[in-house]
Amino acid sequence: MERLTKYLYVVSFDGLSTLDFDYISNLPNFKEYLQNASYAKAVYSVYPSLTYPAHATIVTGKYPKNHGVINNTLLQVNRKSPDWYWQRKYVRGETLYDLAIDKGIKVAALLWPVTAKSRIQYNLPEIFANRPWQNQILVSLLNGSPLYQFLLNKKFGHLRKGLKQPNLDDFTHASLLNTIEEKDAGLTLVHYTDLDTMRHHHGFNSNEAKAALERLDKRLGDIINAIKNKGIYEKSTLVVLGDHSSLDEDKIINLNILLKEKGYIKVKNKKILDYKAIVKSCDGSTYVYIKEENQIKEVKKILQELNEKEKCIDNIYSTEEAIKLGADPKCSLMVEAKKGFYFLDELEGTVIKQIQPGEAGHVRDVTASTHGYCPFKENYTTVFMAAGKGVNKGNIIKKMNLVDEGPTLAALLGFKFKQCDGEVLKEFLNLN
Repeated sequence: MERLTKYLYVVSFDGLSTLDFDYISNLPNFKEYLQNASYAKAVYSVYPSLTYPAHATIVTGKYPKNHGVINNTLLQVNRKSPDWYWQRKYVRGETLYDLAIDKGIKVAALLWPVTAKSRIQYNLPEIFANRPWQNQILVSLLNGSPLYQFLLNKKFGHLRKGLKQPNLDDFTHASLLNTIEEKDAGLTLVHYTDLDTMRHHHGFNSNEAKAALERLDKRLGDIINAIKNKGIYEKSTLVVLGDHSSLDEDKIINLNILLKEKGYIKVKNKKILDYKAIVKSCDGSTYVYIKEENQIKEVKKILQELNEKEKCIDNIYSTEEAIKLGADPKCSLMVEAKKGFYFLDELEGTVIKQIQPGEAGHVRDVTASTHGYCPFKENYTTVFMAAGKGVNKGNIIKKMNLVDEGPTLAALLGFKFKQCDGEVLKEFLNLN
């Protein structure tokens, strides 16, 4: 295959929704960018529609069931803060960045999920210190490119305040602009989480989310200017995408409390000693893992009885149905929350909990927003936009799937995946 671009920049604005499109298309930098772009306003994410499964899909073209990143966090019983799927080892098969490296293309990645301990040459991985004895900078250095990160921290570390936003994105952004200026990466992947954080804490249509969209517009303008200043604009392709949308919620479902009450989880001193069935939350949905197959029907009945009383569940999927939707083949059931509800894995308290203002990340009198729901929920799609070298101008694709992004990005770099679930969307590509 012929390589269509020399420099490919993939910018992920976490949580960017189809519902944002009309607003951002009138902001100055998005407006100018879209005049030369082709785009899809409705992109169906993966199930569960979470950041880590979605970003692994973007670089593999596979559903979570096939790339292996089936949640944000691992099932680690009794760990209050479970580890995330931080490292490359969790992704099965080939990735966009590995194929690029094999072709001799230098790769930079900044806070791109599931890239820790990968072969990426300029790697600032998304990972945090998750043990009391760990130091954040050291954990990052050991999981990415030490010298590259050391220099970025030296120059821009003052911009960060832990994981607080928009400070974290300020650091990521300054690091990206510096990388564009100083490195010669043919593939650059960058992940901004400001918008998603604001929606989690303040709600989908909050003023804070609107302000974050305006910050994203400014960042987009800075990226375009940095590429122009380097003198490579005519040889570059800029892809801007979202990974999932989100929905407002104000009620928590704690199914592990219900399973404990029904004798499926044995607890002593707030610690799980043993379990016959357990849930692992994906926020808007949850996996149910049941040890004995003959108990699946019993557990399903318990969930149905809860739903009759509380009207909190949209669907209870079997293993086969979950696999069809692209989720973890090892789950016994997958439960989809109704709009307004989401799941946690708590063992204490009530099964259904109404969130009070100011608690669990909620502020004032507004609901917060979350994701992880089935990608086919109404008004729940994300977006994909591409402009520059090798991309057609003005093509509007009505609908597409997140799994199509990986093979389309690979085609821009002149290669294809041996195995993937998506397809190259030729409408985006200028193949003349």
